[in-house]
Amino acid sequence: MGGIPHDHYEPKSKPEKWLHSRLPIVGLLYDTLMIPTPKNLNWMWIWGIVLTFCLALQIITGIVLVMHYTPHVDYAFSSVEHIMRNVNGGHMIRYLHMNGASLFFFAVYLHIFRGLYYGSYKAPREITWIIGMLIYLLMMGTAFMGYVLPWGQMSFWGATVITGLFGAIPFIGEPIQTWLLGGPAVDNATLNRFFSLHYLLPFVIAGLVALHIWAFHTTGNNNPTGVEVRRTSKADAQKDTVPFWPYFVIKDLFALAVIMAVFFAIVGFMPNYLGHPDNYIEANALATPAHIVPEWYFLPFYAILRGFDDTVWIVIAANFLTGGIVDGKFFGVLAMFGAIAVMALTPWLDTSSVRSGRYRPMFKIAYWTLVVNFLVLTWVGAMPAEGIYPIICLVGATYWFAYFLVILPLLGVIEKPLAQPETIEEDFKEHYGKSVSSGGGAVETPAE
Repeated sequence: MGGIPHDHYEPKSKPEKWLHSRLPIVGLLYDTLMIPTPKNLNWMWIWGIVLTFCLALQIITGIVLVMHYTPHVDYAFSSVEHIMRNVNGGHMIRYLHMNGASLFFFAVYLHIFRGLYYGSYKAPREITWIIGMLIYLLMMGTAFMGYVLPWGQMSFWGATVITGLFGAIPFIGEPIQTWLLGGPAVDNATLNRFFSLHYLLPFVIAGLVALHIWAFHTTGNNNPTGVEVRRTSKADAQKDTVPFWPYFVIKDLFALAVIMAVFFAIVGFMPNYLGHPDNYIEANALATPAHIVPEWYFLPFYAILRGFDDTVWIVIAANFLTGGIVDGKFFGVLAMFGAIAVMALTPWLDTSSVRSGRYRPMFKIAYWTLVVNFLVLTWVGAMPAEGIYPIICLVGATYWFAYFLVILPLLGVIEKPLAQPETIEEDFKEHYGKSVSSGGGAVETPAE
């Protein structure tokens, strides 16, 4: 796996040999658990197991909810009430599913930003990064369609606004919008389509997750230094790595237990904190909510969408150059999807030869500004589109694109990185292997 020299599974008994020659599933599991893992991984490498837990939780709770849900505009809202009030444990299953989506996105954002900081997208892990971005896009689509299913006011009007964005695409927008809705407006056909896809896509995500894991097991894990594991010999590889089991499995399970304690506290004591009150009112096409907002995990890109209108100079220029085809609404849609596209293209936009941001002083400033910018976009996306808020959206969107399209390529040329350790072993000893005197001799103890 990944060309890192290590011991592979060798069947011993006759039944093991028989099974291994026909279906090497035990060998696959063994090689997965015993894969050599850089021994200097820090706590930001825990989010993989959290995301795996979230996916399993969403699929299991979703299957149970489907048993009691009715995908029809006349019965959807009442069927959710039935789940909450009459199904044994139904309220807990729904709250786990609803808040599980928030934990899913919280973990995936930390996972993505960890990859951006430590350069996990750089060669030879470009395919791993692209698969991760595809998973993220499918997560967004699945979550959006799931938000429509309760058929509350915010569900209905959120679907109306978001699907209306596709109608802004010149020439083909209206047919695409009609195809998405199953008709001229959000109605029963829309609910049925969204229900069907919401149930299907998590299994597609599960397949991509398996591919994602396979991809990084092939190339090996990145690590905080960005220095690759030595592959010259088994002895050198063993100095840089430890087996995933038991060392990192136990560490990941401990982190998962801590996160689960917080998660279940939220589910038990404040399950509706992240929800919108209007979604507890049945959908009404004749009553528009005062302020239509998506779920919190869509807010940064929703803010980017709202940052561009017909008064922004770049929109005016695009409108002039295209003969009126690109208006503010269409430009906003392009900006929203483009914000995700530039993130997917990071492996080719970052021109620095140094992988980890730990050794890039100028990069650190730009990166942490991006993090703050993302948080500001999340906040401003929930604000009304009036006053100073559209300006903040525009500034935030401008920096987002500038970071990926201008700053990253430029830093690779002008930045002078700090000295990197030669090996993972060297970095590990520096951080965790300082010798201290104990009685008559020196012993190795963790430095931090």
